[in-house]
Amino acid sequence: MGVDIPQPFHSVLDGPVTISGIPNAFDITVASLPTIHLAVDSPLPEIHLSIDKLPKVQLGVDPVEIRLTELPSIRGHLPADFCIGLSVLGLELMSMRLCGEAQIITEPYAPNPCEGCGQTPGKTRPTHHA
Repeated sequence: MGVDIPQPFHSVLDGPVTISGIPNAFDITVASLPTIHLAVDSPLPEIHLSIDKLPKVQLGVDPVEIRLTELPSIRGHLPADFCIGLSVLGLELMSMRLCGEAQIITEPYAPNPCEGCGQTPGKTRPTHHA
């Protein structure tokens, strides 16, 4: 028995195609969960951890001797901000603030051009014109 389908197959739809009758909201619920039991049938073996003897570890390090024979020649610059004042009951009456730069000099001192306070014999200080 056979069915003959005409080729090419033509079909005509009369009216709009609708999806009425198909629900648009779906609810999925779980009413209950079964109880799950986990058990070990045989007893668990006993595990003992112990350290009876610790081996001695010796490090072969010779004594180290460090000596400071000479201070390195440096000029260390430190910011300085000092405030000297008088206050009564937390109210500042007067104060004087000194700020600038302090130096730690371990090299043989030779003043920089901006550090000279007076004239060196035989040399004149540069004059700056404003």
